[in-house]
Amino acid sequence: MCEFFVKADPIQYEQRSRTVRIHGMLTSLRLENMMWDTLAEMAEEEGRTTNALIALFHDEILAHRGEVPNFASFLRVTCIRYLRRRLIAAEQEPRNTSAAPVLAAVRPSAVAR
Repeated sequence: MCEFFVKADPIQYEQRSRTVRIHGMLTSLRLENMMWDTLAEMAEEEGRTTNALIALFHDEILAHRGEVPNFASFLRVTCIRYLRRRLIAAEQEPRNTSAAPVLAAVRPSAVAR
């Protein structure tokens, strides 16, 4: 099993910082490339930019929790939960149909919880 993980392309787990604007404030987020790719995929399904989706997640976690102590970790967990939801959805559908967008039936706030 470990061979599968250790042979991952190092570019996937290389971290990259990006500047994101949330309500006019610039903030820097440092995430692994695989997380940035997953956020971009989620944003595309929602018809948003990655920055707009991140701002939406920020607003929703702030409204739900009242604070955002580690937003980068929250985004990582959100990506993992999204990927897990996609896997479960793919396992539950018949073999000959294509997977429907996961976020289409679930608002981003539900994915983030």
